[in-house]
Amino acid sequence: MDPATTGTGKRAPHETLDAQLIRYWEREAARFEALAQRARFGWLGRGYARRAQRARDMAERARAKEVARGRLPATGPAAARATASAAAREGDSPG
Repeated sequence: MDPATTGTGKRAPHETLDAQLIRYWEREAARFEALAQRARFGWLGRGYARRAQRARDMAERARAKEVARGRLPATGPAAARATASAAAREGDSPG
């Protein structure tokens, strides 16, 4: 069986750049967290912690796009934002 097909014979959807970005930014966040833990000086650790938070934010943005596309299950804060923005585009506010 071709690796690009599923068990039903249908082609598996290609991986989007956002799906790749989610993995990348999560790895970067973990790397910066590890550097923050090993930092000898507090100011250096805080800088790494800020970078880790920015990386998590970037991953969350990419995750929200994937949820909006329907490629990921709708869970967490990204799903809530994606649902709210989709409802706003349709003219139906959630609140």
